[in-house]
Amino acid sequence: MAHTLTGSTRRAHGASLNLDSAAIVTAREELAACFQLAALHGLEEGICNHFSAMLPGHDDLFLVNPYGYAFAEVTAQNLLVCDFHGNVLDGDGQPEATAFYIHARLHQQQPRVRVAFHTHMPHATALCLLQGPPLLWLGQTALKFYGRTAVDEHYNGLALDDSEGERIAAMLGAADILFLKNHGVIVTAPTIAEAWDDLYYLERAAQVQWLAMATQRELKAVPAAIAQRAYEQMRASDADSARAHLRSAMRRLAQRG
Repeated sequence: MAHTLTGSTRRAHGASLNLDSAAIVTAREELAACFQLAALHGLEEGICNHFSAMLPGHDDLFLVNPYGYAFAEVTAQNLLVCDFHGNVLDGDGQPEATAFYIHARLHQQQPRVRVAFHTHMPHATALCLLQGPPLLWLGQTALKFYGRTAVDEHYNGLALDDSEGERIAAMLGAADILFLKNHGVIVTAPTIAEAWDDLYYLERAAQVQWLAMATQRELKAVPAAIAQRAYEQMRASDADSARAHLRSAMRRLAQRG
């Protein structure tokens, strides 16, 4: 199901591209940890899903996983540095085609999107297969995303060209989370920690929604005013909580060896 990126080239980076800066090393380590964590939690699908993060200090270069690697195989060392034209400036291999067209256009058209995670994680993706709104405001975890989601109702096949990547970026709009109907989800954030935090809790919210729906009993929605209040309470400390969450998860990874 994955596709190689045709026309991808390699070019030597200039002397001004310092890939050993502390910020870039940290970004590589954190992004690689997110791949490992996603694999640990069963949030990936074969070699078809992809995460990206803008390279610290650069507005036209991004880190992305190489084609042909499962999430569990991604390391800080084998992440690629790409530009918006498909050139690989550092790393062996090339990005998967849909990874490039989705992530390059997201980052280019939406500069606020510093990090973008795209998965077919099962529970959240299953919500994309239903008519109507995917995520319902039923449980506290779901309220973390209240007012932050958008829905792309128009599945248009694989993202194998600039136009589809541009369409997806436009569908995201001002939202942080995009449910792609008949497809999967995209989580965007200003930091790697916040992207991981949202990815993890989005899947948890979807999972408990499915459990509630499976009872076939009447669902109890949270009133809009309370949902808004809970969202504001959560978002007030979300960035700090996300950093602590990722640090904790990385410690657990280290303990696993």
